[in-house]
Amino acid sequence: MEKATEFAKRMRKVQEEAGAVLKKVQEEMKQQADKGRREVEVWKKGDKVMLSTKDLVFRERLTKKLTEKYVRPYVVKEVVLKNAVKLKLLASIRIYPVVNVSRVVKYRELGKRQKMEKPKPVEVDRVEE
Repeated sequence: MEKATEFAKRMRKVQEEAGAVLKKVQEEMKQQADKGRREVEVWKKGDKVMLSTKDLVFRERLTKKLTEKYVRPYVVKEVVLKNAVKLKLLASIRIYPVVNVSRVVKYRELGKRQKMEKPKPVEVDRVEE
């Protein structure tokens, strides 16, 4: 009987040591994983956001290199989850209106001194483009 109780004590001690090591490793892994994470921005109904063009397909744009990173300000219709928002999109954009917050950035208005000037048309062989 004594051998059985000694074996049980030894096994309990081994389990406790293994549990302590696993807890330590788990904390180290969490610390490493949290290095690249950032706080989620809190969105609310009515916020203006810019939509990423990363996975959008444009027919009229020939090169992806010259395409804007984000397009027009859209209004948040509803916050579905803390990491998903529903946007009020144009009818011409044929995507599902609920997007992940990683695909949107907060829209910033131009300052008082900043002006958005449209570029002048370019003339090629006396034809305006």
